[in-house]
Amino acid sequence: MKVLIALLAWCVLFVLCWPLALLALVLWPLVWLLSLPFRLVGITFSALFAFLRALLMLPARLLGGGPARAVA
Repeated sequence: MKVLIALLAWCVLFVLCWPLALLALVLWPLVWLLSLPFRLVGITFSALFAFLRALLMLPARLLGGGPARAVA
């Protein structure tokens, strides 16, 4: 769905201002390459915070903490 919206927006831009649309088409791979390191840093920090959360919650999980279990 996002791809369809992006393609439709690019077509509208192409009709309104074709030099800008062609410039966007040429520069998009460069912008993607420049944003790649930031995505990798974001993934790394997300994994680090998940690890720290799991490490801090480990004692509670070992002692049986967590949601209350219904007795049948």
